[in-house]
Amino acid sequence: MNPLPLRRWLWAKWKGIDYTPPVGWVQLGSLRRVTPISREFGYDRGLPIDRYYIERFLSANALDIRGHVLEIADNTYTRRFGGDRVIKSDVLHVMEGDSTATIVGDLTCAHHIPSDTFDCVILTQTLQFIYDVPAALHTVRRVLKPGGVVLATVPGITPISRYDLERWGCYWAFTSLSAGRLFEAVFPARRISIDSHGNVLAASAFLYGMAAEELQQSELDARDPDYQVVITVRTVRPASGDADAS
Repeated sequence: MNPLPLRRWLWAKWKGIDYTPPVGWVQLGSLRRVTPISREFGYDRGLPIDRYYIERFLSANALDIRGHVLEIADNTYTRRFGGDRVIKSDVLHVMEGDSTATIVGDLTCAHHIPSDTFDCVILTQTLQFIYDVPAALHTVRRVLKPGGVVLATVPGITPISRYDLERWGCYWAFTSLSAGRLFEAVFPARRISIDSHGNVLAASAFLYGMAAEELQQSELDARDPDYQVVITVRTVRPASGDADAS
């Protein structure tokens, strides 16, 4: 075996710089396969990697989860991160028959939901399943109270959810740029905070269905904007009287 690549690796490690192994020296090991390790996003192995980023985002903005809160599909995050700050919790589901839903409707045409109702809308991993994203965001803005907060996440690099695809569709993956353009069409740009999370290792592990517990925290937290696993968005509907309230 040629010792030159090994010497180059040791030299790069000593210098603290990235090392690119030559062709033929990359060892894929357990990842040399054309099927994922898990088709359940890693739920059957632990915490899915995208949920690691989503939950850290919600934890960092937990004080926004208060008053009357709307969440999609269930209210797990409302209860977990809102606690006793939540006065009333509503759950929106697109299909009738879901036992957790308090409101049944489509975000693109939910005219039956009263305007100016919610202090917070938790919109995690939802917009990729809605073809008319602008219409959905206009509804979200309308049902928010003035001064209300949206905590949204959308997928970047992700497997397709077969369950959702076969029921209501799976249409989009996003970038921080596309998410920004969509939200800025509805909310004032200066009230929008957008961030991306992930790197090539986290993205690869997520695509394979590995869990967050199988990576080190430093590996999960490293950010490379060219490998966006999850994009997070926090935005506020202007309060009445604000210059950009209209």
